[in-house]
Amino acid sequence: MAEPIAIILSLVFALGVLVLIGLFGRSIFKNPRGDFETGFAYFVGRLYVRVVHLVRIRGRKRIPSEASPGPLIVVCNHTAGVDPILVQASCPFFIRWVMAQDMRDARLEWFWKWWDVIFVDRTRPDSVGIRAALRHLHNGGVIGIFPEGGLERPARQILPFQHGVGMLIKKGGARVLTATIEGTPQYDPAWASLWHPSRSIVHFRELIDYGQNSKTAGEIAQDLHRRFMNYTSWPANDTMPAIEDTPGHGKKGRPVPAH
Repeated sequence: MAEPIAIILSLVFALGVLVLIGLFGRSIFKNPRGDFETGFAYFVGRLYVRVVHLVRIRGRKRIPSEASPGPLIVVCNHTAGVDPILVQASCPFFIRWVMAQDMRDARLEWFWKWWDVIFVDRTRPDSVGIRAALRHLHNGGVIGIFPEGGLERPARQILPFQHGVGMLIKKGGARVLTATIEGTPQYDPAWASLWHPSRSIVHFRELIDYGQNSKTAGEIAQDLHRRFMNYTSWPANDTMPAIEDTPGHGKKGRPVPAH
């Protein structure tokens, strides 16, 4: 009698394992690209931000629920190198991030290409990267951008917004999803934040459509800056961000001095 029961229990256990594998596989392939590599990256990214950064997401109801909600631009303040991972892990759609060329760490070149990161030269407003971003928007894609053009130093101060964000919104015909980030590890260089735990907060604020007004690109950038000032109540810092200093500080980087 004991042997048939053991066989039945083994079959039930095996069936349960198969069901779990099936559910895991379904969740892995349920991603905007529909491939295993992206699905696995989403899974690891979400686990990483929850475990390492204890991320709290606010304003979820403002995030479009569609896998292809574009053309859409996700606009965030910039606090650390981990910012794109925190935001992407919160969204059901794929975001192509616009990043400054001087932050292009050659050791991560394989990742930049695989994740279709768009690099721009922040000294040239009509760079190849800007044109690539506009093409992606015209094709209904989503891009993410940090309009401050560099890290907030010191933290919890809003830097000037580059006019390029207004131009992308105007020419790309895109809606804007605004989000504020805070609580990230404050280390230089930017990517050192990946190796340090935190209690980060990503707060999705508004979904804005500038298509029905006559604002210029510069006025859109100014309007977004004003909104971020109101969201956070942080002081304005009119100092333009410095070019990222990456070499010579080791994997863990150096803490940003408190001000």
